[in-house]
Amino acid sequence: MDNTKTGKLIRTLRKNSGLTQSTLASQLGVSDKAVSKWERGSGCPDVSLLPELAQVLGASIDALLSGELSSNDVQGGSMRQTRFYVCSECGNIVTSTAEAIVSCCGMTLQALEAQKADGYDLLDVEQIETEFFITSDHEMSKEHHVTFVAFLNGDTLIIRRLYPEWDLQVRLPRIGHGKLFHYCKEHGLFYQIV
Repeated sequence: MDNTKTGKLIRTLRKNSGLTQSTLASQLGVSDKAVSKWERGSGCPDVSLLPELAQVLGASIDALLSGELSSNDVQGGSMRQTRFYVCSECGNIVTSTAEAIVSCCGMTLQALEAQKADGYDLLDVEQIETEFFITSDHEMSKEHHVTFVAFLNGDTLIIRRLYPEWDLQVRLPRIGHGKLFHYCKEHGLFYQIV
């Protein structure tokens, strides 16, 4: 850890958050002199303070330790680059349109790799007026069920959450062509072109 780089980052993040050194210090239970020392690079925060400091400043612990915020290259703003993340503990569904560090329930989540659906994994899609009517005979028990269905094209993402012991029947607005995704709790993420 480079104290000078980390100190500059703490100062920048603190100012961007509209905090004074005193306010930040009181939130962390340290003196404003300690915060001043960190920002000048004359010292560094105690390891036990890093999680709370990261939360208050809206940065990751890795960013604080490296003294740098990493940025993503913009990929033209297309929703087609959307990545799906699902927490195995609570079932939280998170999406991002570029590389991201996503965590939930204290774990770092990995982007799901979508496999092309075929056979039993294909969802039945019927076009009814301005909607897709999506059905499947997929098992929907608490241990093994589809947790969401999503439609994705260049500028739109629509997600419908599903729950165990419901039939898999979903209506989604028909907005051109795109990919239909579904996530099976046991077998992972699948896609098909619609």
